[in-house]
Amino acid sequence: MRPAVRPAASPVVSVFLVLAVVFWGGACSRDEAAAPAAALSPIPAPSPAATVARSWAHPEIKAEMLADLATKRSPSDGGGRAWIEGFEAEGARPVVTASKRSRFPLVYEAGPLGVAKGGMVFLQVSPFWGWDTPQIVEPAGPGYTAVRTDAEGVTLVPKTLGPQLLGIEIQGRPLVAGERIHIAYGEGETGAKVDRFAESDSKLWVAVDGDGDGVRKLIDHSPGVDVRAGPPGVLHLSLPGTARPGERVPLTVAVLDRAGNMGAPFQGEVRIEVEGDAEGLDLPESVVFTPDDDGRRTIEVPVREPGIFRVRGKAGGAGALRALEAESNPMLVDESQRATLLWGDLQGHTQLSDGSATPSEYFEYGRDAAGLDFLAITDHDHWGLEALDANPELWDQTVSDVRRFDAPGRFVALLGFEWTNWVEGHRHVVHFGEDEDDLRVLSSLAADLDTPPKLWDALRGKPVLTIAHHSAGGPVPIDWTIPPDPELEPVTEIASVHGSSEAPDSPMPIYNPKPGNYVRDALELDYRLGFTGGSDGHDGHPGLSQIAAGKSGVAAVWTDAAEPRTRGALLESLRQRRTYATNGPRILVQASFAGRPMGSDVPISGEGESQRLAWNVVGTRPIDRIDVIRRGKPHSSIPGDGRRELSGVAEVPALAEGEYLYLRVVQEGGGAAWTSPFFGVAAK
Repeated sequence: MRPAVRPAASPVVSVFLVLAVVFWGGACSRDEAAAPAAALSPIPAPSPAATVARSWAHPEIKAEMLADLATKRSPSDGGGRAWIEGFEAEGARPVVTASKRSRFPLVYEAGPLGVAKGGMVFLQVSPFWGWDTPQIVEPAGPGYTAVRTDAEGVTLVPKTLGPQLLGIEIQGRPLVAGERIHIAYGEGETGAKVDRFAESDSKLWVAVDGDGDGVRKLIDHSPGVDVRAGPPGVLHLSLPGTARPGERVPLTVAVLDRAGNMGAPFQGEVRIEVEGDAEGLDLPESVVFTPDDDGRRTIEVPVREPGIFRVRGKAGGAGALRALEAESNPMLVDESQRATLLWGDLQGHTQLSDGSATPSEYFEYGRDAAGLDFLAITDHDHWGLEALDANPELWDQTVSDVRRFDAPGRFVALLGFEWTNWVEGHRHVVHFGEDEDDLRVLSSLAADLDTPPKLWDALRGKPVLTIAHHSAGGPVPIDWTIPPDPELEPVTEIASVHGSSEAPDSPMPIYNPKPGNYVRDALELDYRLGFTGGSDGHDGHPGLSQIAAGKSGVAAVWTDAAEPRTRGALLESLRQRRTYATNGPRILVQASFAGRPMGSDVPISGEGESQRLAWNVVGTRPIDRIDVIRRGKPHSSIPGDGRRELSGVAEVPALAEGEYLYLRVVQEGGGAAWTSPFFGVAAK
């Protein structure tokens, strides 16, 4: 059953448009004793906090959605069918280039019950990523839309009702079964600009208020277009975080368009070379692309020697508008390294809620363009023009693609959803079990599931985790007066496309922050939370949302499992808080305190004693500093002096019970990483 959709004041549509604005509003393996003790100096003064809004929770949004669910609709609502002229056959769609202008001649045909006089037909193009609003006033302007009908006696009264939303009122007489309305979106000389992010079947949503009572509903199959990448504009290379001599590792090479879209038309070669010992990696001189490669290739590279390696690349050949150059993330090769560093994204959205790309395209991008080790899809439970909790076929599609892409040992695909609670805050739910049928969508609008404790009770005993995100503000903050469930929520998201929720002095802080509601404030409440990052991306670019947004979030997981790229290994490491977060760049961070890995509980020592803090950081850009954040103590900082590799040890006062300590790495340009905290606990 598809949800009712109202006119301009529709809960579903108004919430959808709010979100469109919100999204763009803005353990050490090295010998610790061999490194000299580092000097700790004061941290630079924090930057001014962002402007504080006066309202954060949104009970009115929840009320609107509940009202929409309770709304009765006429059998004529959502009646009829629509298509783009020349593409009436099932699965047939025009192909357009991202951010280009085009014309879309739509046809709407009334269903058996017709459309009453005073009823309306609606065209809703995506309110995301730059589609022009359909307008009927300026023929030479962008998005001009011409509307006509051959039905005698029917008068059409079109009007623009809001961003990307056109309503067409039926006057004169009812529109009867089989009669048609022609809607030429982009009819003027300027045309209509399309989505700047590539995806298949980008919808031109059509809805109908069949009886004129002000309630509309989507038709069963709205027409769509295939949005393809533009010309090459970005080169991306990625390596695994760690490896051992004798292994063969994947090197991912992707030629993307300027918005980060996969599939840029590129034919030619990318010349590559090693930064570091040239004998350490057995690289070819170049990676050759054919048109069938769709701008992405992954090659196997033999690893011969220990060291820190990066791969540099330069793209050339037909289709490249300019020279494209890139450098991969650093890869640590160490024979004695027991743990494996995995990179992934535990939160992101597809076109099944309010993002771009099909689930299949989303997984392909994370694996083949971004070179991630693991990836979760977490579409909203109830948000957008169609909702997972009301359309089980959408959930079934996600489940099917998770099963198809999961390849233990190479790439881990994870099932999830976002519990989109507009009062207590948003959490995503990620499933790590082998049986995807063990998880179903749990709606934040259901009376028995509409608070965090109710959600946790429903999930208890399952191989799942919940993760709070944009907890300091952004779209809606987390209600930290509700203690996170220690079993189901051991980590929290500290960085995403919305910014950092760490603290007011954080690099790239989140917008619309709620004072006293940062993650550091949650730690002050004695919540033992590890840190992770997630893009919360809606552009279909998991792992690389920073290309278009300038900031993002990525999860780094250390695991010592014999088979690291598996769901079970990820779950165990997340439960142990062996994690850290970055705001996009894949900075390599190792840290230990009192000989224990990041995220550990550290038994307290006697008064006046010290404990050893050790770190090894390999940046993607020169390191500005490493901040040592400690509860109840002045902040301290380790200067980076512009180096890209920084290792050291320092003796610091032992943690008291209830204290925590973590490292924050800040690079030139604002790239940052945060280790999960070490927590002082009484010995058992």
